[in-house]
Amino acid sequence: MAMNRAIRKVVIVGGGTAGWITANVVAAGCRRTGCEVALVESPDIPTIGVGEGTWPSMRQTLRRIGLSEAEFVRACSASFKQGTRFFGWSGRKGRDEYCHPFSLPIEYASLNPATYWLASGSKTPFAELVTPQARLMELGLAPKQVTTPEYAFAYNYAYHLDAGRFASLLQRKAVDVAHIVGNVEQIDPSPDGDIAAVVLDTGKRLEGDLFVDCTGQRALLIGGHYGVRLLSAKDWLFNDRAIAVQVPYGRPDAPIASATYATAQPAGWIWDIGLQSRRGIGYVHSSAHVDPETALATVRGYVERTSPGVDVGGLSYRTIRFEPGYRAVFWHRNCVAVGLSAGFVEPLEASALALIEQSAAMIAEQFPRDRGIMEVAAKRFNAKMHHHWERIVEFLKLHYATSIRDDDDYWRDNRAPRSFPESLRDKLTLWQQQTPWHDDAPRVDELFPSASYQYVLYGMGFRPGFDVREGSSPDDSPARADRLFHDTRLRTEQAARVLPDNRSLLCSIVQRLAGVPQPDE
Repeated sequence: MAMNRAIRKVVIVGGGTAGWITANVVAAGCRRTGCEVALVESPDIPTIGVGEGTWPSMRQTLRRIGLSEAEFVRACSASFKQGTRFFGWSGRKGRDEYCHPFSLPIEYASLNPATYWLASGSKTPFAELVTPQARLMELGLAPKQVTTPEYAFAYNYAYHLDAGRFASLLQRKAVDVAHIVGNVEQIDPSPDGDIAAVVLDTGKRLEGDLFVDCTGQRALLIGGHYGVRLLSAKDWLFNDRAIAVQVPYGRPDAPIASATYATAQPAGWIWDIGLQSRRGIGYVHSSAHVDPETALATVRGYVERTSPGVDVGGLSYRTIRFEPGYRAVFWHRNCVAVGLSAGFVEPLEASALALIEQSAAMIAEQFPRDRGIMEVAAKRFNAKMHHHWERIVEFLKLHYATSIRDDDDYWRDNRAPRSFPESLRDKLTLWQQQTPWHDDAPRVDELFPSASYQYVLYGMGFRPGFDVREGSSPDDSPARADRLFHDTRLRTEQAARVLPDNRSLLCSIVQRLAGVPQPDE
């Protein structure tokens, strides 16, 4: 094999959000190298569009590929998301709810607020005391004002979107991407073991130097051709089914939540995502802990309770099966898996699209000029993605491990220490004497910063067994913490007065794009 063979053509196999995000991001990066990008898409496989949540990184991805926020919001029925609100997860008496906002606590880089919150014995929920965003999410307010520029914000935000519409928008906006329709019938290897080409049912043979597998759970290239195994996460995360349904609003002016709602249920939990014209709802559960009929009745009951004015009898429910886990290797030879072909675990905390963005960005930013460099790029890619997947499993399990729900075997099994990843067991032991902070998520590219661990840990009601150690910074002091907590309250009051609700801001953006005069103009 000529290890210095130039990489001149990238072939992305599979469309949907994974394929088209990767195509747009890689094509934008390849303009300076002259590398060709082609995407082959099956005409027979629709995109699953149940309503998806994203992370704040999506703003940078949209800017990277040259999309205006207004056009994205209109085309994808998108809404603003400021985090996740959890209901009924802890099992503790009283107000059993908390939130995981996107904004970090004020001055978090130099002061660990959890230390002083615990020491004060405050009854104010942790997130509410350290960031105004917690209260703004509860009020259903938007993360910015009508006059704020695109992608700028007062409070960090992401989006809820219609995945099918998003894939279509990305396809329409793709530049320098050859779009080919057909089903892959054959994969031709080269003598050295790389993939040389894919052959379609149309008879077309697509040669390439780098192949990106975006074929979903089928994983035609990474799994089907190369046989790279899926590392199961079932020992830690039990959920392997979701029943999804699209629910219209009962009235046109119904509020649009500015957070994902995650409501605990027997044997699982329900997501509730508000788009502009409808809600996406789904019951994520373990098939080992609940039968299909009971699972369907559970999600139907939730829809009936939360959807006044909606004819719930005519709704269509779809069951989605998945095997929680991720590939032992993500980039093997000249094939790299992105999206569901790389792995999937339950949609708690919406990591799926974020991992697609991370993967596409890394391929583009460290794009190998020749086959020899690809070997090094693949090692780095695999190391980074393994770290991300391990942290995702650990962080999601934290939501279950700290619960005291005792109403069924599902929650009792989830609380058993044998179902914790070793890294989480260690951290929960350490957090008996000190609060999470920077050493608990030290990498600059962590998907979940240490503040995320604090929001979930203390939102779930975890309390240390010893007096926690104070921060080591010389600036740390109870007086400083008190001042920051006071500032948070003032900022919350001010923001609540000036920020519009989520639907109002979205309507203003869509109307502005359509040329409707706005009050501020």
